[in-house]
Amino acid sequence: MSRFIGTQDFVHGRPTKIGILLCNLGTPDEPTASAVRRYLAEFLSDRRVVEIPPFVWQVILHGIILRVRPRRSAHAYAKVWRDDGSPLLAITRQQAAAIREEFDEQLPGRIALAVGMRYGNPSIGAALQELRAANVRKILVVPLYPQYAAATTASVFDAVTAELRRWRWVPALRLIDEYHQDPGYIHALADSLDEHWNEHGRAEHLLMSFHGTPKRSLLAGDPYHCQVHATARLLAEHRTLAPDEYTVCFQSRFGRAEWLQPYTEQTLKTLADRGVRTVDVICPGFAADCLETLEEIALQYAEVFRAAGGESLRYVPALNDRTAHIEALVRLIRRNLAGWDQADTGWDPARDEELRRAAAARAEAMMQAPD
Repeated sequence: MSRFIGTQDFVHGRPTKIGILLCNLGTPDEPTASAVRRYLAEFLSDRRVVEIPPFVWQVILHGIILRVRPRRSAHAYAKVWRDDGSPLLAITRQQAAAIREEFDEQLPGRIALAVGMRYGNPSIGAALQELRAANVRKILVVPLYPQYAAATTASVFDAVTAELRRWRWVPALRLIDEYHQDPGYIHALADSLDEHWNEHGRAEHLLMSFHGTPKRSLLAGDPYHCQVHATARLLAEHRTLAPDEYTVCFQSRFGRAEWLQPYTEQTLKTLADRGVRTVDVICPGFAADCLETLEEIALQYAEVFRAAGGESLRYVPALNDRTAHIEALVRLIRRNLAGWDQADTGWDPARDEELRRAAAARAEAMMQAPD
C-alpha cells in the first residue's frame, strides 16, 4: 500500500478550482473538562507554542496542567458558549459564508472554501481533504492572524504542510503570513470604534489589547511585537488619537516566564489608581470573538478594573463578520490570488471547457489505442 494519498478514479478534463483555506486557532468541541483537556493537550503540545524541551514539558503538561486547568477553562467556556457552539468556530463559519458569497458572485464556480482550525475540529487536515475532494489544484491559506507570530501563523503552516506531505499530487500553495497594516483592515477597526463610540460615547481611555507572547520570542526575532505597535499606531492615526489617549497592552499570559509588556490586567489597575473611571478595550489581533475577548476581557478584566476602583470597562467587539471586515478580507484574498488563471477576471470559462474536453478526448484515445 502506498504511503501517499492518490486518486484512484482520476478523470481527465474534470474542472479544477482554487481553494481558500480559512484558519483560526481552534476550540474545544464542548465546554466540558474532558473536551477542554483534549483540546489543551493538542494545543500545548505544539512546539511552536511551547518551546520548552518536550521531555521536560510533557511531564509538566500531563502531570500538572492537564489535571488542573481543564475544569477551570471549561467553566470559562461555559460562560460564553452559544446555542450554535463555540463563539470562535461559529463566527469563523459566518465569516466563511460571507466570503464564499462574495466569491460566488465575483468568480462563480471557480472557488472552493473550507474552514480549518489549528487545534480541535474541524481540523486543518480535514479542511484540506474537503478542498481535495473539490478538485482544487491551487490553495491559498488564510490564517486569520493580522500580526505574524511563530506560535500562530507558522504553526498553521506546519499543520498545512504536515497534511500535504501525505498527498501524492501536491497543489500549488500560497500563504498570507500577515496583514497588520492592510488599509482595509485598519479601516474596519476604525469603523468598529466609531460605531462603539456613537452608541456608547467615548470612555476616558482606550486600551488596545493584543494576545501576549513570551518576551524570548521577540528576542529570538519574532516580528509580532513590532507589527502590533504598527497596527496600533495606524489605528490611532486613523482616529487622530493622541499618545496619551490610548495604551497598547498584552493579555492572556500563561506560565511564569516574562511576556510582552505592559500586561493588560496591570494596566487596568494602574489606570484605576490614576483616577480613570471608564475605559474602552479593543482587541485588534482577534479576527473573531472568542474566550480571550468575551470572557477574559469583557467579564474577568471588567471585574478587575472595578475592583481596582474603576467604574466601567466597555469591550469593543471583534470585527467578526462586519461588512467592512469581510470586504477587507475579500480584497486581501483577491490580491493574493493574483496570477492564478481562474482568479483573473479575463479568464474564459468557455475556452477552459473546450481545452478540458480536448484533454479528455486525447486521454480516451490513448486508453483505447492498441498496445
